Amino acid sequence: MIRSFAAKTLAAFAVLLATFAHAPAHAQEATEDNKNTVIVLGMIHSEHRTSERYSLEYIKRIIEEIDPDYVITEIPPDRLADAATGFALTGVVSEERVARFAEYVDVLFPMTKTANFKIIPAAGWTAPMAAFRRDALERISQDPARADDWAAYNAALSEMEEAIGERGDDPFFIHTDEYDAITNKGLAPYAKLFSDDLGRGDWERINAAHYGLIEAALNNHQYEGTRILITFGAGHKYWFLEQLRKRDDIDVLDPTPFLQAALNN
Repeated sequence: MIRSFAAKTLAAFAVLLATFAHAPAHAQEATEDNKNTVIVLGMIHSEHRTSERYSLEYIKRIIEEIDPDYVITEIPPDRLADAATGFALTGVVSEERVARFAEYVDVLFPMTKTANFKIIPAAGWTAPMAAFRRDALERISQDPARADDWAAYNAALSEMEEAIGERGDDPFFIHTDEYDAITNKGLAPYAKLFSDDLGRGDWERINAAHYGLIEAALNNHQYEGTRILITFGAGHKYWFLEQLRKRDDIDVLDPTPFLQAALNN
């Protein structure tokens, strides 16, 4: 029993070391000639478990094709250690905030057993922010004085859902400018109408919080000549890409060739 526990504990530390290590497998000398390449994959979270077009097995093959050195994830920085330790000890990701993401529970963490990438947590979201947003939206929905705002918000969401239609789990569509334009337009009323109500949890501020952590990671590994994969909910993708394309120290790659290669293999 004691030996078994000690072995599991050592395994947990091994996972933590692999998760937080800073030397990537493909690192080169840091010079301005060695730009990092960045790929953004939009995730559909629990829907990956039921989608045939964007399945968990397909995500695994996509990541293998990308062969990243770092994976920047929608995991809060204060939750990664618990998730990694729990996975090393039990083989299961039970940390509540991380367990909600099928792509991490069923793909990314299991891949750490053999892959060389390092996980970087970059979610600016917190449980108090989620609770505050939930309560604020509930109040707005019940406030007669905000009926027009609530109707405009829901109309935009309905229009967005209609424009996406049955393509919502098609990874080739998700990674297009058309998809980004649709989500940008559909979420604009949410960002505009409820900004003052939602505080740090409003759409623009939370995207800025996420991106601040992404940007810090990019700055920490600048000019390493490495490949960086960013995995967040697909709705955030247009916001991040707009910021990433302003940087001259990285090359943002189109995911489509990797999607196609994974489909062919």
